[in-house]
Amino acid sequence: MPETFLLIDGENIDATLGAGVLGRRPAPEERPRWDRVRDYARSVWEQPVRGLFFLNASGTVPMAFVQALTALDYRPVLLSGAPDVKVVDVAIQRTIEALAERGHGDLLLASHDGDFAPQVAQLAQQPGRRIGLIGFREMTSGLLTEIENVELFDLEDDVGAFTVALPRIRVVPIEQFDPWVLLN
Repeated sequence: MPETFLLIDGENIDATLGAGVLGRRPAPEERPRWDRVRDYARSVWEQPVRGLFFLNASGTVPMAFVQALTALDYRPVLLSGAPDVKVVDVAIQRTIEALAERGHGDLLLASHDGDFAPQVAQLAQQPGRRIGLIGFREMTSGLLTEIENVELFDLEDDVGAFTVALPRIRVVPIEQFDPWVLLN
């Protein structure tokens, strides 16, 4: 049975939202609604989704957030390691490599990080695989966006993961330009 593996790089999404979009720590209402991301992942290729949410748990484990993720049908992947090891990146890289070895399963990766480009590119070469990236288009690494056969889904515009409009500065295709956004 076809299945989508939704891998969430929680640190990367949060850091990009805070530093890249807002310029500060996001308020609770400015954070993604992870249930919407999961639902979008199910609908994009119309198949079941296995949501894996990767978190660095080397310090304090945010148990309330972990419980919320579990209630939203995600599997929290809590990782620890030496301070100089990017444990979330290593775990996601290994998971994509294992998915490639598995021989079947589609991938939706929520991250902007170019460190995953070699693994995503390897998976994209396998016939019959569907691969997508979820994030802010303008902040996604070119190493990822240049990989052939990879779809890009904007976390705000396509996925609808937010309940408030974000103050993003981005290129708007003319066919999507709405002057009323500027006038209201």
